[in-house]
Amino acid sequence: MATAADQSDPSPALPRGALVGLTAVILGAFISTLTGRLSSFGLADIRGAIHAGYDEGAWITTSMTTAQMLVTPLTIWAGTVYGPRKVLIWGATLFAAASTAIPFSTSLAQLLTFQFLAGMGSGTFIPLTLPVVLRTLPPRFWAYGIVVYALNLELSLNISASLEAWYIDNLSWRFIFWQSVPLAIAMIACLYFGLPRQPKAKTTKRPALFGVMTAGLGLALIYAGLDQGNRLNWLASGTIVGLLSAGLILLGAAVINLLLVPSDWFDLRGAVKWPLPLLLLMVLVLRLTILSTAFLIPQFLISVRGYRSLEVGQALIWIAVPQLIAAPIAALLLRRMDSRWTACVGLVAIATACWIVSQTMTAAWGPEQFLATQLLQALGQTLALSGIVFTSVLRMRTDIQATFGAMLQSARLMGGELGLAFTVTFVRMREQHASNVIGQNVVSGDPDVVGRLHQYARILAPRSGAETEPRSVGLLASTVRQAADLQSCIDGFLAIGFVSMLALIVLFILRPVPSGPATYRPFKFQFRGLRR
Repeated sequence: MATAADQSDPSPALPRGALVGLTAVILGAFISTLTGRLSSFGLADIRGAIHAGYDEGAWITTSMTTAQMLVTPLTIWAGTVYGPRKVLIWGATLFAAASTAIPFSTSLAQLLTFQFLAGMGSGTFIPLTLPVVLRTLPPRFWAYGIVVYALNLELSLNISASLEAWYIDNLSWRFIFWQSVPLAIAMIACLYFGLPRQPKAKTTKRPALFGVMTAGLGLALIYAGLDQGNRLNWLASGTIVGLLSAGLILLGAAVINLLLVPSDWFDLRGAVKWPLPLLLLMVLVLRLTILSTAFLIPQFLISVRGYRSLEVGQALIWIAVPQLIAAPIAALLLRRMDSRWTACVGLVAIATACWIVSQTMTAAWGPEQFLATQLLQALGQTLALSGIVFTSVLRMRTDIQATFGAMLQSARLMGGELGLAFTVTFVRMREQHASNVIGQNVVSGDPDVVGRLHQYARILAPRSGAETEPRSVGLLASTVRQAADLQSCIDGFLAIGFVSMLALIVLFILRPVPSGPATYRPFKFQFRGLRR
């Protein structure tokens, strides 16, 4: 298979205006991930502003990312026909307009409509980012472009919680949506002046719009079913069964159509050649490992320690800052060794951080106790994602860059949702199990239980009066619940560390990446994987 690394490097210097265009697409990737993560901590304020209940408001976060999934195949088709510049400018314009209008919504229906439109606009960003980076940069600069691309995906995911919490406590929930508008306007300016115009492509094959629409709709329905699964109790809900079934049927029809009908915009046969499916699976797994900081740490701080959203945001910012330092390290390693080794080092760092937390975390931990492992986690996430994406780039044909960009976006979003669904369900089940086990040892009349209740009663007596006994029982129940929540978070870290080690083993079956102008090998050693 011809690889991107085998191409010559005809352009030793960056083209004029290339940095402006690259800034635009990287900014788009940042905006897309940032806005997809926002409105989680501030969801209660948003629901209150439009008088929406809990169940109705649960669709606020789903609507945007569902729209991103819906528009992903359409983006690749439109980018192939009309060029990335025109598609991205229209997408950024739609996103900026919809984000400006969201805070003025007076009902849930209006807000969901504007959220969906904003998602359709931002959904054009990431699928076209990787193709633009690879086509604009000479191969010897690909490692740096890939690292910045991966850094944006990780950085925006982790700082969004801190930004959102700060807006809620200091400004207003409206800035959760408005903060991306200036970034979108800057992106439009960079696109207009940085990316060259491209004439409409003349194709001789059928446009295959059936595959475009069914693939997008199928992915969107599956994502919506996964996102609402925990709230509606999965297959016990007819809504979830209907969403997942319809999504799988439509996605299956799209795959059959794309395999049978030749297309200029999507080469499914080329994209599923070994080892690209395995590498896309690794991207999906990495989205799960990110939840060790994006979900488990906030879960612990809120449920066990009783932290507010602003305090949780301040804790998560520490995993974002070190990634700025880890980025040049990742680029250096990608140019100096096999990119599989870079990904392996990252996965080892993630697994080590999870194991350390699982062995040392107690109910007294605060944000400062997570600092050391967060630094290790930040380095590992950047190295792992950069190494896997760069390995994919070196393995794929140059004519499937757009196809791989769409599949990478799908794996990124679907991996995050699958990972979140797994982690939330796993933590909930482990909490129930731990609560049951601990509760079996809390028996009325047991000397230890009686002693603990008397201890609580002495503390509460000066203020509680006649209500001392029921309040003491309530404190004991709260202690049991806190211990169960702590154990469930520990089990969650262990599970994510175990998944990281499994991904590490899988990487060893890959052959060494091909060498060329995109890679530089000063060292002689390479580990050999199984030939495929």
